[in-house]
Amino acid sequence: MWRPFADRAPRRAQRGKLMGLRPSSAAAWISAAVALFLAAPAIFAQAPAQPTAEPPVCVKCHQEAYATIGQTKHFVRTDPRTPFGTGRDCQACHGDATEHLKNPVKNPIPMRFRKESPADVQNQVCLTCHQAGGRIHWQGSMHATRDTTCTACYQVHTAHDPVRDKLTEAGVCLTCHKDQRAQINRPYRHPIREGKVSCSDCHNPHGSVGPAMVKRDTITDTCYVCHMEKRGPFVRNHPPVQENCAICHNPHGSTNAAMLRLRQPYLCQDCHEPTSHRGTVPGNVLGSGTATNRAVILARGCSNCHTNIHGSNNPSSDKNERAFRR
Repeated sequence: MWRPFADRAPRRAQRGKLMGLRPSSAAAWISAAVALFLAAPAIFAQAPAQPTAEPPVCVKCHQEAYATIGQTKHFVRTDPRTPFGTGRDCQACHGDATEHLKNPVKNPIPMRFRKESPADVQNQVCLTCHQAGGRIHWQGSMHATRDTTCTACYQVHTAHDPVRDKLTEAGVCLTCHKDQRAQINRPYRHPIREGKVSCSDCHNPHGSVGPAMVKRDTITDTCYVCHMEKRGPFVRNHPPVQENCAICHNPHGSTNAAMLRLRQPYLCQDCHEPTSHRGTVPGNVLGSGTATNRAVILARGCSNCHTNIHGSNNPSSDKNERAFRR
């Protein structure tokens, strides 16, 4: 039987409780929470400040150098891999400065990254930390064997190193590679000057197992990183495509379309000696060749017919695998 007023007495007893607590206990908890909230600023204000590292003794004379390296990753003290993270500061790279401090004029710093210091000695300082990753092939690389120092390309005491910026990296490389400077200014080239492609996209300046210090094992595999549509596989492959893209193309720039080393048909005739249809010299229209052969020269392009020159899946070429037509 339902009794609407039977359970009113227990409910009246519960009205005086807050979250299951009696009024006196609830008031005590609220007072404690308010006191803790008001005391929080004083507690945090009394927390001891973290000790700050003192600047190295080198700052007394080399203030400018200290200010510039303070903007680089080498200065991060919270990283134990950096010179300043190890606590050795400047002496981690420049050597022990004990004697230098006694008489800076007579006793120069042990390691000075200048021309008078041997290249292998300078590079060994950098390789103490920068040996792994993409630098495992430095020993025996072209730059190492030609006594190229790390400081010839990198600027340590600067927040903005040009060689680490994609827009200015080429300028550093072209300081030595004069031929490539002229090539990247030709009509047909990679967008290096615009900063869309950099030298390190294709080359590893610290050495590699591939030719010309390309990042992959072969030049072709390096080109396939961007030009993957040329990889195939095709039913009928063009051997130069699989062997080396540089047989036909100059990757740094050319005066011929598609960065070809020679314009067509002369590029193709380097390998395809006239065994099928003969081509005549431009202007010699009355040569011994047929009208079709002369048209190949006058049109100045084998790819006018052989459109899929990198490879073809055309089933109609089953009897002539050299056609490479669509």
